[in-house]
Amino acid sequence: MTLSGKSNFPMAEIVNLRMARKQQMRAAKEKSAEQNRTLFGMTKAERESIRIERERTVSVVDAHLRERKDNSDKS
Repeated sequence: MTLSGKSNFPMAEIVNLRMARKQQMRAAKEKSAEQNRTLFGMTKAERESIRIERERTVSVVDAHLRERKDNSDKS
């Protein structure tokens, strides 16, 4: 101790363990979410573009069929 009554050692930071655990859990979830975004992630625009292209392909193929799929009788 010095003459002023203060020690030369810095005081430890007081940590609320409950909050530290929650923060650690949030960080782990965020890391997992980041990995999932890189593996499986597509933007909404990309998903919409794929859906439209799929529908367009189906309609083009259906338009070129020799026989229609509908079961209506023409008699």
